[in-house]
Amino acid sequence: MTRVLVVDDDAELCETLELGLKKRAYDVAWVTRAGAGLERLLAEDFDVVLTDMTMPGGDGIFLCEQVAANRPDVPVVVMTAFGNLEAAVAAIRAGAYDFITKPAQLDALAIAIDRAARTRALREEVRRLKSAPRSEPVGGATGGSEAMRKVMDLVDRVADSEATILITGESGTGKEVFANLIHQRSRRARGPFVAVNCTAMPEALLESELFGHTRGAFTDAREARTGLFVQARGGTLLLDEVGDMPLTLQPKILRVLQERKVRPLGSTSEVATDVRVIAATNRDLESAVEERRFREDLYFRLNVIQVPLPPLRSRAGDVLPLAQHFLSTLARRADKPVTGIAPAAAEKLVAYSWPGNVRELQNCMERAVALARFDQIVVDDLPERVRDYRSSHVVVAGDDPSELVPLEEVERRYTMRVLESVHGNKAAAARILGVERKTLYRKLERWALEPDRRAP
Repeated sequence: MTRVLVVDDDAELCETLELGLKKRAYDVAWVTRAGAGLERLLAEDFDVVLTDMTMPGGDGIFLCEQVAANRPDVPVVVMTAFGNLEAAVAAIRAGAYDFITKPAQLDALAIAIDRAARTRALREEVRRLKSAPRSEPVGGATGGSEAMRKVMDLVDRVADSEATILITGESGTGKEVFANLIHQRSRRARGPFVAVNCTAMPEALLESELFGHTRGAFTDAREARTGLFVQARGGTLLLDEVGDMPLTLQPKILRVLQERKVRPLGSTSEVATDVRVIAATNRDLESAVEERRFREDLYFRLNVIQVPLPPLRSRAGDVLPLAQHFLSTLARRADKPVTGIAPAAAEKLVAYSWPGNVRELQNCMERAVALARFDQIVVDDLPERVRDYRSSHVVVAGDDPSELVPLEEVERRYTMRVLESVHGNKAAAARILGVERKTLYRKLERWALEPDRRAP
């Protein structure tokens, strides 16, 4: 609960503010003199000070200066009946966080208090991150959110298993990072970690890359080549973006996983493999199986243990720790004396939705470090899309806010909005919507056959 200290010589107004703010779930205390307010602030912990400008025995400017000198972590919101620019400038120069004119509406005061309290929390988080012991966390694995703790607990439990693992998640969530983390915590850590992107090369070349080939197996095969299944012997092989693997290559992969033997292209003999396979994808493989774009037997062979990675937008508490981690690493690499993130910039980072997930945040911090002119990242160092971001809301009634539509149409539009936000992943959309995947499929099929129903 946010603690607010009200300082105003009008006791009746203080009582009114206390009653109104308590109804909005604030913990409110009040005094009628600036000196008493300072004494109370030094003795107790408050999140925000709300003070009048003109009071006998010390005005709001005096209190701002004293708070800035003694408790700089506590933001001050100044109220005054003299809403002129000169008074506002004087308050800001004295250390005030915000300025509001009397008579102030409770809703406006609540907004100002919330902003001030949020800024204080961000300042404390930034200060904590700067003073925290320097460790070497794995990029996307940094963070203490509940979602990330669950993932890390699962990683620790499956690392020593020889079972095949399927890592799922949106693009940019750090699937290869987590695959490497699993490898490093496994019995195979001393062996190689080999990754191959199943979308980065044509089918014939991918088959040769995975299985190897003999000399003369095909045009330009001037010498024999060992495949990745053999190169990764004793270690881990990551099949990245496995959902995009050509359908004709999938049964060959299935056979290698079952028999633990591989036959190089052009060879009549097989080579034994000793490799732990981890697959990763941002595709909805269950949907791909139902649509016959991915073999069901291979899906079940890969999906022995699934490690789902949450998107960054669902783990907002991890944004600043990740940003500070990237900042420290990139500043050290660039040899720049950038050590922290200004509170205003931190607020922008936390508010942004990060559709590109951890990868986008890393790119953002790389840009910010390159542009930084001070020892802190400021708002101007951030990309325009982050600086200007405003959280969007689902408009269920259509382009015209006054348009009225049936409840079925509201459901359809919201469902489509959720599908869009998870990039068409129907399994993820079903989890968010709280329905069975088959129920979602039935709705989508029905909506595909029906015209867009709109109220006249």
